[in-house]
Amino acid sequence: MSLQPRSPRVRPAFPCLAAPCLASLLERVGVAVGMVTFFALFAPPLAAAPPDADDWPGWRGPTHDGQAAAGQHVPQTWGDAANVVWTVDVPGRGNGSPTVVGNRVYLATCDEATGSQSVLAYQRATGKPLWQRQVHAEGAMRKNEKSTGASTTVSADGGRLFITFPNSDAVFCTALDPDGTILWQTRVCDYAIHQGYGASPLVHDGRVFVVADHRNRGRVAALDPATGKVLWEKERPPVPNYSSPVVWKLFGRDQLILTGCDKVAALDPATGDTLWEKEGATTECVTTTVTDGERVYSSGGYPRNHIAAYRADGSGTVDWENGERVYVPSLLYSRGHLYAILDAGIAACFDAATGEEKWKQRLGGNFSASPVMLGETIFATSETGQTHVFRATPEKFEELAVNRLGDETFASPAISGGRLYFRVAVTSGDRRQEKLVCIGQR
Repeated sequence: MSLQPRSPRVRPAFPCLAAPCLASLLERVGVAVGMVTFFALFAPPLAAAPPDADDWPGWRGPTHDGQAAAGQHVPQTWGDAANVVWTVDVPGRGNGSPTVVGNRVYLATCDEATGSQSVLAYQRATGKPLWQRQVHAEGAMRKNEKSTGASTTVSADGGRLFITFPNSDAVFCTALDPDGTILWQTRVCDYAIHQGYGASPLVHDGRVFVVADHRNRGRVAALDPATGKVLWEKERPPVPNYSSPVVWKLFGRDQLILTGCDKVAALDPATGDTLWEKEGATTECVTTTVTDGERVYSSGGYPRNHIAAYRADGSGTVDWENGERVYVPSLLYSRGHLYAILDAGIAACFDAATGEEKWKQRLGGNFSASPVMLGETIFATSETGQTHVFRATPEKFEELAVNRLGDETFASPAISGGRLYFRVAVTSGDRRQEKLVCIGQR
């Protein structure tokens, strides 16, 4: 059975003819775009329609916890030809995940030779490249050999796209329309590179949240999605950290959860005021937390390994903690249990309330991509492009399939509309080529 492409959705948009002219003029005279660009001053705001239920509108999917919308059916096996709907070359390099909204797939990328950073758009049904918009012409920042100048994921609110890039010793958040026109750009704060930058923007309840933790004192900020105006901002501890923000409704109120920097903190998303915070998390954290509705889970690997359960009732009580190293791949939560992929290639299951280990299974290889889940099925992809498909059950490890795509994978996959989207790299001699691959029933 073949999957049929969905019809494009019509979203109201009112492009301004003056904005491109101003952009060109500013570029010619060398004026740097600062806190809020002229795009936001002259272009009327787009009317943002909410993404469809089965879209994958940003980092960790529609519910920000790695879980896909229920009711979809995706293949559990694939190969070079089997169940590959389409594949397309991706210019440059990046570790950001695919974002799937409407009839398009979006990626961030960096040309490491020039330092330029861009957003790419592809046709969802065929993989046809639609546009590439350069956000920064030069100045991309990276350090760790596994990091890139485009390690963040595009976030979408239905009528706008948002991307954060580390560039020229600062972090910038940029908004584009679905056709690639830049709407505004905000300089969030200075940024001192340590390992890299990987905090994706989060869209929630009419705000865009951006975090930039670094050793010279970082910042978390809430931006107006229509204009880029800073609605509130708050200083962060002076230590490097890489985790993306997430908002959960816990104990009757929205809580913006930030992990790393030696603590777990919950802020009021509307004001930035601290609701509660608790010392004890690792200094450097890459993972994005999940919740069981009562606790949030911190996991990290520097300077110590740990998973810890923090009660989100305002007390910050640590219900349990262990010494497992889940530094880069984020956790999954399902029906009272946590599922983890340890960086060293071991899958594990823990009781979410008590921390009791239910099982462990060596998968092999190293993992940087975060696992994703559809129903009771987990997809975990290693750095060598091998995806282990197994069942989310506390009774035992139950492997369903093992598949391979490409030679290298650092980006987490996306699940949308009954299809899987992978960003992989293929190497031939000294040549490395990234590809976007769509997996589905054929």
